[in-house]
Amino acid sequence: MLPYLLLMFAATFFSAISQVLLKQSAGRTYKSVIYEYLNWRVIVAYGISFSVLLLNTYAYTVVPMKYGAVIDTFTYVFVMGLSYLILKEHFTRGQLIGNLIIIAGVLVYTL
Repeated sequence: MLPYLLLMFAATFFSAISQVLLKQSAGRTYKSVIYEYLNWRVIVAYGISFSVLLLNTYAYTVVPMKYGAVIDTFTYVFVMGLSYLILKEHFTRGQLIGNLIIIAGVLVYTL
């Protein structure tokens, strides 16, 4: 079961990458409305999202739902970290506390 859990964890990370790509795309201006949807960031982000959906569906054939829900919460942590590193966004004290609560909750649940 461990390889499937790791697969789900990696999929969560890639899901965060797709969200950052969509945020980057939303922050740009385009010469036409069609280019807002047909640019490389949006296409790659939705491709990643679709791949994550397939990976999670495959992993859920072995992993119980109770573990998958816990792993999925790490998306918030990854998005905050990637937003800080890639988008140079600063997070608030509340966001930091919220992410620490998520991590603490995962640790309490798994231990």
